Amino acid sequence: MILDAENVYQVFDWLWTSGQLSESDIGRLPEYNIAAVINLALPTSANALLGESEMITRQGIAYVHIPVRWERPEPYQLEQFFCTLKAFKGRDIWVHCAKNKRVSVFIYLYRRLCLAECEDAALYPMRAIWIPNPTWQAFIHLCLRVYS
Repeated sequence: MILDAENVYQVFDWLWTSGQLSESDIGRLPEYNIAAVINLALPTSANALLGESEMITRQGIAYVHIPVRWERPEPYQLEQFFCTLKAFKGRDIWVHCAKNKRVSVFIYLYRRLCLAECEDAALYPMRAIWIPNPTWQAFIHLCLRVYS
């Protein structure tokens, strides 16, 4: 899999994650049978792709934008994310943000809270990408406490 996006991971046979997709990457999404792209980055992110939603939807792929502020992730955004994954159950999904840091935390929480996976399994791919900073550690602990 050769894409421009950084930190590309296939989490399950139906779920891929990455940093910001390029125009070329978006053109390749049909090769992966992607039915939906979820973007957790802000439209003002330094590497945001202008016209991304149009490029994706033009290919018949659903586009869902849940802009998560780096400095202030909110539990309701995690709920929106869970609901979106549920809405596209049985179809292939690509989730991205600027660097795959926001996404990796959301995937970790999805694996722990929705799939009830053990800690070691749930840490993939977050552990390979980064160790969450204090803001994101607090978000993880809050969500594990609230939703467990």
